[in-house]
Amino acid sequence: MGRVPNVTRAEALAAARNPLAFIADRWTPSDRTVRRAALSAVVMTVVIVVTGGAVRLTGSGLGCPTWPTCTDDSLTTTSAMGFHGVIEFGNRMLTYVLCAAVGWAIVAARSHKPWRRDLTRMGWAQFWLVMGNAVLGGIVVLVGLNPYTVAAHFLLSMALMAVATLMWQRAREGDGEPRPLVGKAVRQLVWFLVAASLLLIAVGTVVTGAGPHAGDSSDVERMPLDWETVTKAHAVLAWIVVTLTFALWFVLKAVDAPRGPLARTRELFLVLLAQGAVGYVQYFTDLPEVLVGVHMLGSCLVWIGVVRELLSLRERPSAVDLPGPAPEAALTRA
Repeated sequence: MGRVPNVTRAEALAAARNPLAFIADRWTPSDRTVRRAALSAVVMTVVIVVTGGAVRLTGSGLGCPTWPTCTDDSLTTTSAMGFHGVIEFGNRMLTYVLCAAVGWAIVAARSHKPWRRDLTRMGWAQFWLVMGNAVLGGIVVLVGLNPYTVAAHFLLSMALMAVATLMWQRAREGDGEPRPLVGKAVRQLVWFLVAASLLLIAVGTVVTGAGPHAGDSSDVERMPLDWETVTKAHAVLAWIVVTLTFALWFVLKAVDAPRGPLARTRELFLVLLAQGAVGYVQYFTDLPEVLVGVHMLGSCLVWIGVVRELLSLRERPSAVDLPGPAPEAALTRA
């Protein structure tokens, strides 16, 4: 075993005052490590959303009836709480795994050489979003699974997913100024797609809040809306998003756009078709829990796809590669 280096008192004090800087002075992760760290945060965000859906779909939303402890007398679940307590407490524990993934992303970004402040800020933004959503999750339990707080809990998770995806994408790019790959009209079309997707997700939370899966076996307050009407509005918005995506693919082909935007559009279109198929099947089969869970996973993949679509419209080369002008031919055609 090699000799363990001695740490002086001054170094120990410096590590206590600024542990990230202390680690950064002694470790330089590769570009690949930073990308993997950022991707782990994306994956864990999806996992926490899907397992949160499993809590609701199994009627385990109040498996731990208090927060931050599981019961008034126990921090953890007890045998008397049975299956529902295990499910709810397990989802709470996954929050710590998510925090670990976000923490790894922060440490890797801070230790990278040269240091990129933007990546570190995105990592910290994820951390505070996780903390905020943990508190909001506690409020959801304390108010007895009020559907409006459940909807806000999900939407904040989507914000976390957007930031995590942005950090992952930025970790795969350089640190130079962004250069557009398509024209203004195409970028505007994509922003319409982003807005429609946000509205689709928001209305989806209303469908959930008015629907039959309340998250607990007892009577839980539901949104006072006609579920059939809200579901049909959600379906119309889904078709709008699909149509915008197909129109975007057609326009990108017509202007001979680069491969990146075309590939992201094709991927998004396929995910939307699969998500739509699951949505219609679950509607006509009286919302089986398994299909609802798959639909929640699909909503995460759709949102990640939309964010990646938006980010694919520009490139960020390394700052050392910036002296030449951006290629004008493809941009002019677009």
